[in-house]
Formats: sequence, structure tokens, C-alpha cells
Amino acid sequence: MAEITPIVMPKWGLAMQEGLLAAWHVAEGARLEKGQPLCDIETSKIANVFESPAPGLVRRILVEPGATVPVGKLLAVLAEPEVSEAAIDTFVEAFEARFAAEAAAAAETAPQPRIVEAGGRKIRLLEIGEGGVPLLFVHGFGGDLENWMFNQAELAAGRRTVALDLPGHGGSSKDPGEGTVPALAEAVAAVMDALAIARAHLVGHSLGGAIALALALDRPERVASATLVAPAGLGPEIAIDYIEGFLAQSRARKLRPVLEMLVHDPKLVTAEMVENVLKAKRMDGAQAALETIARACFAEGRQCWRARERLGALAMPVQVIWGEEDRIVPVAHAEGLPAGIAVHRLAGTGHLAHMEKAAEVNDLVARLLA
Repeated sequence: MAEITPIVMPKWGLAMQEGLLAAWHVAEGARLEKGQPLCDIETSKIANVFESPAPGLVRRILVEPGATVPVGKLLAVLAEPEVSEAAIDTFVEAFEARFAAEAAAAAETAPQPRIVEAGGRKIRLLEIGEGGVPLLFVHGFGGDLENWMFNQAELAAGRRTVALDLPGHGGSSKDPGEGTVPALAEAVAAVMDALAIARAHLVGHSLGGAIALALALDRPERVASATLVAPAGLGPEIAIDYIEGFLAQSRARKLRPVLEMLVHDPKLVTAEMVENVLKAKRMDGAQAALETIARACFAEGRQCWRARERLGALAMPVQVIWGEEDRIVPVAHAEGLPAGIAVHRLAGTGHLAHMEKAAEVNDLVARLLA
């Protein structure tokens, strides 16, 4: 029997329940290669290109641009010309009949974020996978564990992974303490203690990269490797207009251009992303916590904690990943690092490399872990 391949709404991270199909890059009758851009999908965090998971001929498109549909919903069908329209009709009908029952079962069994007590704080985290040396994800200023929606599940095969909300962020306690990089690194170490993780691979973004770097330098026995995505801590410059704008703006219209500084392509910033940031900032204590961290880490428009001169002491594998078009932390900070630190610069990419170029970043992390 000739093969029919379903193309469904992808699940990028466990928090993603639905996606908006913004635009198709192909039409019915197009011949696809695996990995070819298929359509644009908007999520609660960012818009992204969905690449075809398989080669084939696009025989039928089932969801129109502008529609929001649940994860797993049938978007299109690939099949060779010898497959009849009647066979495709039968396939689509059977697929959609199964979809509702399978979606309900999946929702009941999917891992959910939980709260742990760590260092006197309540910390929200999400665990996926089992085995191996754990992989710990640390987000940046103003972010949360869902910033890793394109990375955590992809890297959890055969490995325990943990993504957390830093103090002052997301669903964690809004007490950031001093709010300095070393203080936040101690908070992350406390989470490791609470989870009985003696040693972990770290992936940190921006401020989270500085936190990962502080742990690697001050507690090297706890760090198996470190992947630093556009990290703070390697130079004094920071786009303080972004930090100040993020803190100051309370309306979507004015916050949007601030968030657009994060990415190479402003179209990646969705209306839902903007509203979710505003919602997070309105949580009790969140604004004050972010202001404390900003004062402690970016006083007078400069990075306060810097570790470039200490990098030669790092004994574990370390890599730096940076978008060439980063407007928040200059990619020039990746220059002149010790020879043992691998540097990967991604063209056409802004500050959110792990979201803008998730596949490339995931591949680089997987290679380091291997």
C-alpha cells in the first residue's frame, strides 16, 4: 500500500498546547525535501518556522493561515501521485477520528511543572527524561522555563533534564536576594541540592549564561559542561535601553518594540508573547524583583559581574553560541576567548539563538554532551 505521511501541528515544549498557523511556505502539489521550511507557526513565546519532518509531495493542505489549532492536529498530507484522492479522504477521516482520544490521553500523562523548596525559596521547575548526567537549563533576565520549549524535550532522550524559573521569575519565589550573578548561581546550586543532582551539564542563556559560568568557576565539581548562549559576563557592554524598556513598559504597544530587540526578525515576536510578558510582570512582587536584579547586574548601564580573566581556569568542556545580529549583548564578546572554548556564531540570528535557530543549537549541545 502506498504510504501517506501526516503533517501535524508540532509540540514545541510541554507547555505548548496549540499553535497559530500564520503562513504556508508551500502549496498543494509542491515537492518537499526533509527539513524544508513548510509553514510559520506562532506560539505563546515566539513565532518559528516549522520544517517538514519528511520528504514527499504535498497532496492536501487542511488548515488555512490564521487558524489556531491544537498540538497534533492534522495540517497537511504528503503522498505520491499514485495514491488516490479517495485513499486520502479515508486516511484523513480515520486520523481525525483518532486524534481527539489520543490528545486527551496525552494531556493526562504529560509531565507538568512542579514546585520544590530550595535554599528557602519555592522554585518552579520542569523535569523531562531519565538517566545520564542531568542537563540543567537556566534562562535569562525576564524569562522563564518555557524559554527552552524548543530545546528541553529534544535533548531529553536518554537523559534527565531540568528547566527552572530563576528567583524573581515565572512561578518561583519573587525574592531574588541580592540579585547578583553569584547570588543567583547559589540559588541554582540550591535547586541542584534539592533534586539530589551532584553534577550537571548546564545550558544558560544571557544572564543565565553568566549564572552557569559562575557555577562552573566557583563550583567546578558541580558542572560537567557548560553551553553559554549569548552569555552575560564576558564584557561590560549591555543594551541598557532594552533592560530599562523591559522594566518600564506596561502596555503592549510600547513593549513590543522592546521585545523585538531580542530577535533578528521582528515578525518572530507574537502578540501572545507580548501579552504573556506583561502578565508575568504583573504578578505580585515580579516588578520589584526584576528591578533588584537589574540594579545588581546592570548598574549604570554596564555589566557588573565579569569573568573573562578567569576563563583559563575552566577545566570542563565549554562552548559559546552567539547570534551574529545580537542587539542585547554584543557578539564581539565572543572574540579572544581561550582556545579551549569553542565559539559558534550563527548568521541571521539575534539574542534568542536557542529559539531562533533551535535545531542548530540543539545539535551543538548534543554534540558537546556526546
